[in-house]
Amino acid sequence: MGKTVVVCSGKGGTGKTMFVSNIGAMLAKRGHKVCVLDMDTGLRNLDLYLGLENNVVYDVADVLSGVCRIKQALVKHKSFPGLYFMAASPKPDEGEFTPLHLKVLCDKLNMKFDYVIVDCPAGLDDGLAIATGGADQVIMVITPEYSSVRDAEAVTSNLVEQKMNKIHYILNKVNVDLVREGYELSLEDLPEVIRRRLIGIIKDDRDIHISTNLGMPAVFQPDTYIYNNFYKIAGRIEKL
Repeated sequence: MGKTVVVCSGKGGTGKTMFVSNIGAMLAKRGHKVCVLDMDTGLRNLDLYLGLENNVVYDVADVLSGVCRIKQALVKHKSFPGLYFMAASPKPDEGEFTPLHLKVLCDKLNMKFDYVIVDCPAGLDDGLAIATGGADQVIMVITPEYSSVRDAEAVTSNLVEQKMNKIHYILNKVNVDLVREGYELSLEDLPEVIRRRLIGIIKDDRDIHISTNLGMPAVFQPDTYIYNNFYKIAGRIEKL
């Protein structure tokens, strides 16, 4: 059986979808069979990050409502053997789904995949509860800003209330110069609970911006800072 990892954030703009696309691709490069599942209903972008927007025929709402089979909604990534993608519905009010619906779907996907990586909507609305319905563990993407950290703490409290205790963090978009000058949060400024569960720090990097617009995960290019960093993060995720 595989594992379901839900990637979430307390606010938008933290780089959550970038992280999902790259960690999914890197885990596939490390020999795993991976499904990245977009649950950001109405605001889906994971297809663009993967360059698969023209390959989507069915989405997760079609699967959950019985319009199609799981296999029909899965899109295989040609550049990353072992990486598959399932799109979110483009309509925000598509279907009346519950956490149990997603748990059933993830349980079925876990029979075929080593990892199911779920791109969760940002914030604390019903989308979070639904997306985490089948979660084995949660990774929260934060940025070195007080607002991002505070919102992450609020989401963490909500998840703990739902009996989810396997929560880890990624600190993204770190600008080393701003940290040195005191204009951006340093590691010492983060709450202890986040520091203890931090599994990766990602510097702000031009290759990420370029790859996003090209529709190809940045880890496609080996021997780069991003590739090496995601390789290490993937190794830590394998041990969680």
